[in-house]
Amino acid sequence: RFRILVMGRANAGKTTILQRVCNTTDQPEIFNGTGEKVDATLVQGSQRRGEHNIEDELVFKSNRRFVFHDSRGFEAGSEGEFDMMKEFVMDRAKTIQLDKRIHAIWFCIPLNESHRMVTAAEKKFFDECDTGHVPVIVLLTKTDTLTLDVFMELIDDGLNEDDAMERTPEVEKRKLNECLVKVKGWLNKSRFPPHDYLPLTGMQEESADCTTLLTCTANTLNEEGLQQLLISTQQSNLGLCMEFAITK
Repeated sequence: RFRILVMGRANAGKTTILQRVCNTTDQPEIFNGTGEKVDATLVQGSQRRGEHNIEDELVFKSNRRFVFHDSRGFEAGSEGEFDMMKEFVMDRAKTIQLDKRIHAIWFCIPLNESHRMVTAAEKKFFDECDTGHVPVIVLLTKTDTLTLDVFMELIDDGLNEDDAMERTPEVEKRKLNECLVKVKGWLNKSRFPPHDYLPLTGMQEESADCTTLLTCTANTLNEEGLQQLLISTQQSNLGLCMEFAITK
């Protein structure tokens, strides 16, 4: 199974992305480190309090070929949480137990807080965590919040609603690119910079297409066997399967 660690602060849209990738609106089943199923209601309660066990495995019934881990908590500034996450990353990136190894890390940065896109927590991670051969992809999430911001700015600039609606997509695209350039500028100076960056758009739609995300992830993997493992999770995604059949 393909194992992904999902990182980022609370409310960064992480669960939504996982649901879209697994083509479901259901919540995941949760298993502890020994494979025992955990009561989801207890876990959700602890998540609201900011507690979370990174060892827990999140699996969606709709696609059991994925195993996700969620690193909630360390953005709160707790050294203990950060050290726990760092130890997990180092251990799972290099473990000889192939079925326990993480294959990719998705690091979510939400744009609904554009005044603090990159915080001390993100900088600390990319300065201190050597993930070795495991690629880290920064995902810009909550990009839909730019739509309203841009629309209101255009209204403030004196445009009427119809003209503002017409111009919003073009300006929004430019703003999104500006955010991407800023984040790259900050994180590429890190000791262990991300392997790639990807703005995710339309994730609020249940029918969102995750092909770009999966293609980006596959392209960062340094082993063809891992690429095949990832592609095998998406047997119903004919476009993705064909693309990698052609490029290999």
